[in-house]
Amino acid sequence: MPAPQRTAALTGSRDSTSYGAAVTAEMAHGLARRGICVISGLAYGIDAHAHRGALAGSAGTGPATIAVAAGGLDRVYPSGNADLAAAIKTTGLIVSEQPIGTAPTRARFLDRNRIIAALAGVTCVVEARWRSGALNTAHHAETISRHVAAVPGSVHSANSAGCHRLLKVDSPSLRFRLK
Repeated sequence: MPAPQRTAALTGSRDSTSYGAAVTAEMAHGLARRGICVISGLAYGIDAHAHRGALAGSAGTGPATIAVAAGGLDRVYPSGNADLAAAIKTTGLIVSEQPIGTAPTRARFLDRNRIIAALAGVTCVVEARWRSGALNTAHHAETISRHVAAVPGSVHSANSAGCHRLLKVDSPSLRFRLK
């Protein structure tokens, strides 16, 4: 397991835009090329683009990416990412705090976000709506004094509203501060 200084979490919207997909893949690829392990949650959208970008940029030293599952390791969710999970197992890791046979639930996705934040030295939200689970990951990271970053997007995009919320200095709603 890489040290937090050698890891970065990339997370965001399941219904990512083409902008979010491209930015995520480019960031993940660049991080992996530099030997930084990319951590995400194996979901559709930004998470999947993060894992794929890291796999494509793998430098061959250590795990290229770590997927944190919300259920047991025998329950790939979403099932549409089964091929991605298989690829991750070849040059990365899939981890879970849930026992084998455990189904993912809403509460377990939020618990999973806590682990993503704890494993990463920095958590970057690439795209997120105003009320997004990715903001929950950022909150966990901030709570344990990890770095939090966000990618700004169009002011007209609902998928960037959560990122803009994070970037707002001293946001009273989330208590985030740019450092």
